[in-house]
Amino acid sequence: MSHINFRIVVVVLLAASASIARAADIEVKDAWIRLLPAGVPAGGYMTIHNGTGQSIVLTGASSGAYGHVMLHRTVEQGGISRMLPVDRIEIPAGSTLAFAPGGYHVMLTKPNYAIAAGERVPVTLEFSDKHRITARFDVRGPSDK
Repeated sequence: MSHINFRIVVVVLLAASASIARAADIEVKDAWIRLLPAGVPAGGYMTIHNGTGQSIVLTGASSGAYGHVMLHRTVEQGGISRMLPVDRIEIPAGSTLAFAPGGYHVMLTKPNYAIAAGERVPVTLEFSDKHRITARFDVRGPSDK
């Protein structure tokens, strides 16, 4: 192997190992979707722990189970609760952010098939550094907690 090819292999291996370490340092737990009656968007909730030494920025999400997936936040404006889309959610180094009803959530619309309570739906989280993590979200009924 030539000296130049060896350097390329080393750079590729270092980049791959950094990506693997990053995935291990970002943990998605307690992921679930509240399934609502037909035509009403579903909400996805989870806890993300950033175990890296730097802030991470969540910029989007996608799922083969839904035609449209967006990041949202519920805010109170003039005594009215509104769900607003967000382009980015920063999670500081070493911290944990809970996505929960009444706060940050993943808005899931246009299901690609009849999704039922009890299923596990994959949702891919997309970060500003182009890193992606796919988590399985438990599907719960409207009254399940």
